[in-house]
Amino acid sequence: MFRRMFLGAAAALSLPAIARAQGQWPSQPVRLVVPFAAGGPTDIPARLFAERMGEFLPNRVIVENRTGAGVVVGTDAVAKAPKDGLTLLYTTVAHASLRGLFPRLPFDMADLTPVALVGVIPMIITVNKDFRARDLRELQARFREARQGLDYASSGNGGANHLAAALMLQRMGVTGNHVPYRGTAAAMPDVLNGTVPIIVDVATTAVTFAQRGETRALAVMDTRRLPQLPDVPTTAEAGFDDLTAYTWHMVLAPTGTPAPVIEAVNAAFNRAAAEPVVQQRLGDLAMRLVSDSTPASAAAWLREETAKWEGLIRQANIRVE
Repeated sequence: MFRRMFLGAAAALSLPAIARAQGQWPSQPVRLVVPFAAGGPTDIPARLFAERMGEFLPNRVIVENRTGAGVVVGTDAVAKAPKDGLTLLYTTVAHASLRGLFPRLPFDMADLTPVALVGVIPMIITVNKDFRARDLRELQARFREARQGLDYASSGNGGANHLAAALMLQRMGVTGNHVPYRGTAAAMPDVLNGTVPIIVDVATTAVTFAQRGETRALAVMDTRRLPQLPDVPTTAEAGFDDLTAYTWHMVLAPTGTPAPVIEAVNAAFNRAAAEPVVQQRLGDLAMRLVSDSTPASAAAWLREETAKWEGLIRQANIRVE
């Protein structure tokens, strides 16, 4: 899938699709529903995309934060919206775990159609700076030695970093004690002081602590190293193949939205993703942008991710209270 992630020529190819949609889409301001709080790591990229798209579309793109029940409330609002491309969902990897964590949803997953995968941010396996593990093999050994099990933190039960940590334990063949917090900001003080010495966190936040020497990054859960942490190996380089995890950002529309509108939405996001200002600002957040995504490639990505995380949720018996 990552061979699609090179930036460049797709920007020019996006222009005809947008031009064909002029006078048809968008006839009114577009609502980009973000099922996360304002000012957070999902909201910031969504607002940047909305701002840039507003420069070359005939109407504004307005971000609307709809939180509640994880991402369920905001997702439900878009699933039941008119099929005209004027209400879109900007969501993350959380979408792939919805059905596994919430068997009774107020909508069907088939009610939403992928339009564009706009970017991916890898997770980073991180430990307290004084913890006795310099690499993943040593971390695996520490897990095996611990009689009471090692504690690992997350931003909440069933969240992206909880699932990524559960995947790590599965691939290592070890067990650990999950300590959920109310967000990463609440978890990090205990990671920094060693109370809970391990966290698998999204690169956007993990990079800062590692660069300052406050934590030790053991591996990037990606197929390539991060420019911000060039000396930190990938999980494959550290000896664990097939151990990748990301929080990714994707745009979806209500199923049944006309194909020309889906094409125009896709082209608009691809054009925005190829703009230097977007690449720079989101690159600073460790996001690798995708400026040549298609609805078909986004759907294939979502199918892969959904199968991966639903399978893990079943095998690890993860439940959300």
